Amino acid sequence: MTQKTKLVLVKPELSYEPSMVNLTTLTQLLEAEALQLAPTDIVLLPEHTVVESSRDLYLRGIAELARRFGCHVVGGSHHQQRGNTKVNAGAVCDARGQVIAEYEKLRPYAAERARVEGGDVLGELSIGEFRILVLICADFWFSDVFVRAKVLPDLVLVPAHSVSRKPDPSYSRSLWRHLSVARAYEFGVYVGVSDWAHSRVPGMLAPSGVSGFADPTRVLDSELFTPLAERAAQTFELDRDKLVAFRADRLDRGFFWKRA
Repeated sequence: MTQKTKLVLVKPELSYEPSMVNLTTLTQLLEAEALQLAPTDIVLLPEHTVVESSRDLYLRGIAELARRFGCHVVGGSHHQQRGNTKVNAGAVCDARGQVIAEYEKLRPYAAERARVEGGDVLGELSIGEFRILVLICADFWFSDVFVRAKVLPDLVLVPAHSVSRKPDPSYSRSLWRHLSVARAYEFGVYVGVSDWAHSRVPGMLAPSGVSGFADPTRVLDSELFTPLAERAAQTFELDRDKLVAFRADRLDRGFFWKRA
């Protein structure tokens, strides 16, 4: 039996102020959880974790968070300046604070398209025994992005900022729940989403707080997707043996797409 990996998802109240304050908020939130994490465990941060700071400050902040909690941190995203343009990009740091992977948002959404260009770096990496695909928010909604992956992932991580024009978050939460379960079942993967908590700021679209975890190995409908609800952080155990058994059962019935 293999050792289980812990995945920590968050749903914090964050700020749109151009600064590093959101990383301070996330550090305090995680410290309050009294987490006991191993080097192969993972913390997933939301999209736009750092607003309008330098790339160097962003990377140093993610590295410090990883060292502090002794685990891997998938650092949400940050608008990286590249000449006269910007790209919505993120980085993954290991428990020593070393950057081991970077990823970019391929398809910016709505008003964001006026601020950043689409990237081209797909977030593929491995942590421990898990092959991982990182998709920033809207990229999760495009099935062709999954086909672009070099290998079938075991875990899909989605740093999100789920802005909505709706008067309350229920519509977006329902869509994200159904999509997460569908992706998890079709590709035989765990799906983790970290998002901003629902809040309203004058002049800004409200995030919907869609953080949650999809587990295709579950049998009960109520357990296929676990939202964070009112919690600001929650830990989920990833069991690769169960995932392998789930895929083998579906393959045996001719109901699973086996990637080369």
